[in-house]
Amino acid sequence: MRARIYQPAKNAMQSGKARTAQWLLEYEPETARGIDPLMGWTSSRDMRQQLQIEFDSAEEAVAYAQKHAIPYQVFEPHRPVPKAKAYADNFRADRKEPWSH
Repeated sequence: MRARIYQPAKNAMQSGKARTAQWLLEYEPETARGIDPLMGWTSSRDMRQQLQIEFDSAEEAVAYAQKHAIPYQVFEPHRPVPKAKAYADNFRADRKEPWSH
């Protein structure tokens, strides 16, 4: 069973970047989830899906996986490129889109 090592993305519901500096090690699902015939809930017998281990760096997570002989794959985080913006650009005469207000 392979493990994923990644840095979680920023929460889309909030503007803060809390808990995005940590690296996570979590296992990929071994089998697909099944539907419980009585209640209709989805469930799995794979207990490793519930496991998430936090690390301060990717190197620590890789060292942990190697020490415990866990096959792993490291996913590098996507770093958005900040765009330079100025409030005055809203009033430029050569705007591509017309002023809508």
